[in-house]
Amino acid sequence: MKKLFLSLTLITCTIFQINAQTADPKDVESMDAILAALYDVISGPAGEKRDWERMKSLFIPEGRLMPTGKNPQNGNVGYRVWSVQDYIDQAGTSLEQNGFFEIEVARRVEQYGTIAHVFSTYESRRNEDDKDPFARGINSIQLLQGQGRWFIVSVYWMGENAEFPLPDKYLKGGR
Repeated sequence: MKKLFLSLTLITCTIFQINAQTADPKDVESMDAILAALYDVISGPAGEKRDWERMKSLFIPEGRLMPTGKNPQNGNVGYRVWSVQDYIDQAGTSLEQNGFFEIEVARRVEQYGTIAHVFSTYESRRNEDDKDPFARGINSIQLLQGQGRWFIVSVYWMGENAEFPLPDKYLKGGR
């Protein structure tokens, strides 16, 4: 066992330089700013084009968006892995055609050095003034801080359902 441990500690890791397109400095200057920009860029009324270049500017080039849930036909848990462009291609038209407003209603953050993990509880509405959301859930967002800004590494999410209602600790006021 000791030999295995020693050999694993000798493995070196290549750290890649962050190469992302230029972002509006106001969008990426803080954790609050980048999360607000993420929710803002996907939100808008039916018929409104989204600024997909802005969306891309928030992520590292290898950034991923990953929805998870149960397959309604067989009940198996599954997931998808999309690049930012895949997300735009798969979800963008629907967001623009049907209207979509997603807001953060609560947040829990763990941060160490240049990395952060955010559990961001969301509510989704078709119209900004809809009284009740049509969906709620949690976005698990991984962030990287470097080059004087924040980057989104990934967004992994699960929508609330009857089997998994949102716990109080992930709602406003919950601990």
